[in-house]
Amino acid sequence: MKTVKHCRYMAMILLVLAVGSLLTGCVIRQGREKIADLEYTVVRPADLPETLASQIEAKKEAEFTLTYSDNEFLYIARGYGEQETGGYSIQVKACYLAENAICVSTLLTGPSPGEQVSTAPSYPYLVLKTELREEQVVFE
Repeated sequence: MKTVKHCRYMAMILLVLAVGSLLTGCVIRQGREKIADLEYTVVRPADLPETLASQIEAKKEAEFTLTYSDNEFLYIARGYGEQETGGYSIQVKACYLAENAICVSTLLTGPSPGEQVSTAPSYPYLVLKTELREEQVVFE
């Protein structure tokens, strides 16, 4: 008898968690359909604003996402933390304006098999520069 009650209780908890996660997924995705692609440029580390460069330097050892704006541009940064070697690159899969957000999706790719790379650790990151906007940035 006690086992049946326990099983029902656990089943009820699992059901609530499953429904909750489904509803959360709907809320998160709502309003994220692409309205327009955003024009952007990839910024070289030497061309970063000093404040942004300092923030990246402080965060680079772990994965990070951050945004920075000056009076003219919005900078969107995505870092992948410490990697064992060099030879990594980051691809921008998407950067677009949605109804209530700027959506950015990137992909880290490692060195090709047999590619000669530095054996020193690396800290790959990417910074996109786009027009100054008020929408929040969502990293997908």
